[in-house]
Amino acid sequence: MPDIAHWFHEAGQFALTWLPLAFFLLMAFVVFILWKTLQVMPRVKPAHVSANSGSSVSFGDVAGVEEARAELMEVVDFLRHPKRFERLGAKVPKGILLYGPPGTGKTLLAKAVAHESGASFYSQSASAFVEMFAGLGAARIRKLFDDARKHAPSIVFIDELDAVGAARTGHGFNREQDQTLNQLLVELDGFTPTDQVVVMGASNRLQDLDPALLRPGRFDRQMMVAPPDLAGREAILGVHTRNKPLAADVDLSMIARHTAGLTGADLANIANEAAIFAGRRQAQYVTQADFENAIDRIVAGLQQKKALTEKERRILAYHEGGHALLSHLMGDLSPVSKVTIVSRGQALGYTLHLPTEDRYMQTKEELIDLMKIALAGRAAEQVVFGRVTNGAASDLEKATQIARSMVFEWGMSDNVASRTMRADNYALSEETKRLRDSEQARLTDEAYSEAVRLVKKHRSALDRIATALLEKETLDKEELEALVAGLEIESRASALVGAVRALPQPGA
Repeated sequence: MPDIAHWFHEAGQFALTWLPLAFFLLMAFVVFILWKTLQVMPRVKPAHVSANSGSSVSFGDVAGVEEARAELMEVVDFLRHPKRFERLGAKVPKGILLYGPPGTGKTLLAKAVAHESGASFYSQSASAFVEMFAGLGAARIRKLFDDARKHAPSIVFIDELDAVGAARTGHGFNREQDQTLNQLLVELDGFTPTDQVVVMGASNRLQDLDPALLRPGRFDRQMMVAPPDLAGREAILGVHTRNKPLAADVDLSMIARHTAGLTGADLANIANEAAIFAGRRQAQYVTQADFENAIDRIVAGLQQKKALTEKERRILAYHEGGHALLSHLMGDLSPVSKVTIVSRGQALGYTLHLPTEDRYMQTKEELIDLMKIALAGRAAEQVVFGRVTNGAASDLEKATQIARSMVFEWGMSDNVASRTMRADNYALSEETKRLRDSEQARLTDEAYSEAVRLVKKHRSALDRIATALLEKETLDKEELEALVAGLEIESRASALVGAVRALPQPGA
């Protein structure tokens, strides 16, 4: 018994001596773990801000978007002279949404507004607001707008707005994003007339944004920033070639015609690639050939060193020759600038078209002619070799897409010309769906049959083009026109666009 009592006494003494120290060490360890956890957690960082003196983008650096620039000048005038508008009771829109394809200059426009107005510019990507930690996105929104109000007049620019402004679903896994969006809506409503804070957003997906963002009082104005037209492309090229020494043969108007459908970012890339090509040659000036090589690099892809057999080169020459031949026979619809059997990107060869003008509307007859051009390569293979290859995959897809849009969306079929039959309309009957599919197939089949007929009719011209391609590999516009000189145009669909038909006279 005395031993047991002694043991309990010693244990008590040990506990009294070491338990406080052990507890202190445990608490120190817990504090260390919490400190390390806080180190890896994201902070509520301020948005990137630059004053007028730090922004070098002006409206002179933004070309090809004249309509949007004219609209945004109102914002510049308001931020410069707010009393002029307040005296008349006018209010500047709280929010301005710029939407359109990527690379059209939405961010540049926002920076130019800040530069011209002298306002502080707060730039933040919407993805920076979305986090897995609850409440962090909303906190970042609050901090951003608090800073903007303190440094008014200011512009808050939120890029890729759809990352935080997508339509709310109410599902549990989207609660943090919904909470961030709710905070953004609250901040947009919190401006007073004297705040002088303008919110600008940019998005490529307007259809995905929450309707609450787009109502009046929030993003009041929505401006479409579309790819530039011919004059706009030439102006953009002029901006991006200011600091580049150009040779005397450089024709920016011709380059603009070659780049139909491209955005400002694409044109800037082409100008830079042209300078790189000139630098590789150790030239002092950037020439027209450098720009043409840059266009091929951007549009068609990197040149590939594929070792094609003579059989494949012959098939490819007739395939591309078929496209070039039908393009000539269809008149001014899609004139050819270059045809080549040199591989670029995923294409073994390609035909580069040079439209004479920017077109936004096309007739049914023109669309059918475009399908003939797309299917001409497959038709040439069938006529010359009696069999077809798998090299027409992209051509078939293009022709199918044209026919599908004609029937499904544009009401251009012979049997159904007064309504759409969209694929997402699940109320369509099975009979209507069968009619829709048969009309689509009829359009493509008739276009292919007509392409075969024209290739057979002008077989000698096709042989000349294919022989020249096998010899030179690339033919430009002048060389191609010499090979098809004297051929009668088979379609006048493009020439007759906009021609008014005369009404029959009464009693005639």
